[in-house]
Amino acid sequence: MAHQIRLLFGRGYVSVFLFLSAIMNTVSTVTHYSVPEEMEEGSVVANLATDLGLDVKTLKGRKMRVDVVGNKKYIEINKDTGELFIFERIDRELLCPLKTCFLKLDATIENPIRMFNIEVEITDINDNAPHFRRGTMHLDISESSPVGERFSLNNAADPDVGTNSVKNYHLSSSEHFSIEIQTGRDGTKFADLILKKALDREQQAVHNLILTAVDGGVPTRTGTASIIVRVLDVNDNAPSFDKDIYIIDVMENSPIGSLVVKLNATDLDEGSNSDIVYTYSLYTSERTQQMFNLNPENGEIRMKEMINYEDLKLYEMEVIASDKGPNSLSGQCKLTIQVTDMNDNHPEISIKSFQSPIKENEPIDTVIAVVSVSDNDSGNNGVVDLHIPGNMPFKLRESSDNYYELVVSEPLDREKVPEYDITFTVTDRGSPPLSDNETMTLELLDVNDNVPQFPQSFYTLRVVENNAPGALLSSLTAFDPDLHENQYLVYFILEKEIANTSMSMLFSINPENGNLYALKTFDYEIEKEFLFHIEARDSGSPPLSSNVTVHIIIVDQNDNAPVIVSPWRAHGSVVEEKIPRSTDKGSLVAKVIALDTDSVHNSRITYQFLQVTDATLFSLDQYNGEIRTMRMFSYRDPRYQRLVVVAKDNGEPALSATVTIKLSTVETVVKAYSDMTEVPLEYDIFSDLNLYLVIGLGSVSFLLLITILVTIVLKCQKPKPSKAAPPCRNSVISERNSTIADSTLVSNDAYWYSLFLAETRKGKLVVRQPVPKGSRYIVSSLPRGTGLTDTSDSAASTLQERRKVKPVSQLPSNHSPSHHFGAWYSLIDPPPHHYMFKDLPNPSTHSIFCLKPLSE
Repeated sequence: MAHQIRLLFGRGYVSVFLFLSAIMNTVSTVTHYSVPEEMEEGSVVANLATDLGLDVKTLKGRKMRVDVVGNKKYIEINKDTGELFIFERIDRELLCPLKTCFLKLDATIENPIRMFNIEVEITDINDNAPHFRRGTMHLDISESSPVGERFSLNNAADPDVGTNSVKNYHLSSSEHFSIEIQTGRDGTKFADLILKKALDREQQAVHNLILTAVDGGVPTRTGTASIIVRVLDVNDNAPSFDKDIYIIDVMENSPIGSLVVKLNATDLDEGSNSDIVYTYSLYTSERTQQMFNLNPENGEIRMKEMINYEDLKLYEMEVIASDKGPNSLSGQCKLTIQVTDMNDNHPEISIKSFQSPIKENEPIDTVIAVVSVSDNDSGNNGVVDLHIPGNMPFKLRESSDNYYELVVSEPLDREKVPEYDITFTVTDRGSPPLSDNETMTLELLDVNDNVPQFPQSFYTLRVVENNAPGALLSSLTAFDPDLHENQYLVYFILEKEIANTSMSMLFSINPENGNLYALKTFDYEIEKEFLFHIEARDSGSPPLSSNVTVHIIIVDQNDNAPVIVSPWRAHGSVVEEKIPRSTDKGSLVAKVIALDTDSVHNSRITYQFLQVTDATLFSLDQYNGEIRTMRMFSYRDPRYQRLVVVAKDNGEPALSATVTIKLSTVETVVKAYSDMTEVPLEYDIFSDLNLYLVIGLGSVSFLLLITILVTIVLKCQKPKPSKAAPPCRNSVISERNSTIADSTLVSNDAYWYSLFLAETRKGKLVVRQPVPKGSRYIVSSLPRGTGLTDTSDSAASTLQERRKVKPVSQLPSNHSPSHHFGAWYSLIDPPPHHYMFKDLPNPSTHSIFCLKPLSE
């Protein structure tokens, strides 16, 4: 503002209006100045010395001063320059609130004393904005006030004067209000608020307006005030609900006091005009009012009694909301309460028919029971499903609405499951689901549909020979899972003849318990096994049966002692043998052969010396019975040697037989024996008696045919001249005739006889043949059944006695009478020949075997 003043009046100077009194001769003169308010301190008002015509240089000497009359000292004089300047900032509105403002000054100088009157006018500048005494004006206007009604407002004040004071008012934009400016007698401007549109408190309860006062200064200044118009309520609105119709779902069995719904009615009015009371209308039934309780203050509807869906599914009511205004207004709504079914009823099962017991052979799809199910609930709570256990041979078949048939789905078998506990389970589809069950017992009647069953299809029974007649062999019990007469079993032996002997003559079976007995004593050496069938038959109608194969194996006992067949001797006699004294070490002296008719295990024979004259001279092979020299004879050795050999079988207890051999050493046959060499004896698989007997069973006929063919070939073969050494009488095998003993050739020459017999049992014959000059005689083995040929043109070189032997064979069990199984016959001696048995082991053998001459 001071800057503006400088621009207006120049640098430090202002326009000075001097008023000289027209009367020059007055005692005092008044000097007038005019300055705007709010000039800065130090600003020059005027050069008083110049205006008064005073010499500036004399001002200090004359002690010039300025005094303010009745006010603060706002203006001072500069004694050096004689200029008046602002000493203190001047506020016109504070100094003089009136429209005109003057400062009166007295200037005094001395030498001579003079006094000058100075009057400074303080002019107004627009340094104040209009302002309202209250920044906020509150008006309460009823919403029922008519349009055009006026409401007085506080006017704005402005300390400035003239054009700088309030000149106009402005109101903020409003569709309901406007202002009208009025001018008072003193020129003061004020405004009236005018209602130009009806009010509605429910739409707008408060109106906020801004009133602006504007002065006339340059630039203009403004002042504002807030006008808050609060619309007063009139009961012109009825209560209203959120909805005209309410549809509410309530779960049945809801507890008493539980909240069903809270109604909310609103009244746009306020105060008592908006206070609402809830009541039932006359259209609401008493039954509904008994079931539900309505709170008149807050509109809550709660359960008053337990509600049941099965009793009533729907409730309707009408509720009225009224305000508490002078002229009460009301609103209403309708409520439809739907009871939601709760799964509170268990499904029920009813067995309409049930057939028990039934036969186990009932066909598939046979109806056994009819079942009905029900549920009083609704919706999914009333939809039920019927089930039975899945591991049963039955199924459910729906016949009609909620009716089911229980039918057979798989073949029944009483023997596996005699009865069924069938549990019918019905379950609804509620949440959570409820269920019920009913259990029925179904019994099955037996049908003869099972054949008797033996634990094994093949029985092997071992019976020790020499058993007592009537001994229990085994209990062959079958099992029939049927019941009553269908399981009563009877046992039979199926007839089968063996050698014209019926099985029922050898064995018997208890028809009630299947105990198998032996009716006779069995001998392993005669009968080794039996094979037959036993049948088990039930008593059903028709009867069913099954059979089982029984294999009886006769187990051997060691009941036969070994029989020494080589060297042969009369009962209790001593066998005498001759041996050259020149016999080499390891030479075969004799061979003891014993036979045992027991089984292979019991018939295994070992040989031992029981007595021996010189234990260092002879050795005995415990398995083949060969007696050999351990060294050569010396002149000190006695001429006669006595050997006692015991043959012992492998049974338990062991049985044995002994033979005494008396050996005499001779000198005459040294050359003969020394000229002979031995071919090692061959022991093949046929030395096993048991295997030999088995092979013989299948090859008796074959051996007979081979024997005939070989005989024919040998007879047709021509003798060939021999280039061997001269004949020697010692080349004969034996010096005496051989005899027949138990189908075994026996020779007095122990050495050659033992060798001959051993090889004969192996299917070979032994002959002594001359060899070329310079060589020794050899012992050769020929297959049994091969005839002996002449080994020299000289009759002396031939065998004096030659025999052909048919091997002893084991007879098959099914042999026929007159079956030919072996023979001895002469090759040279002319007929007739006479044959006989000698020392047969068992006299009863005569009733079984006979000797018959073969055709020549």
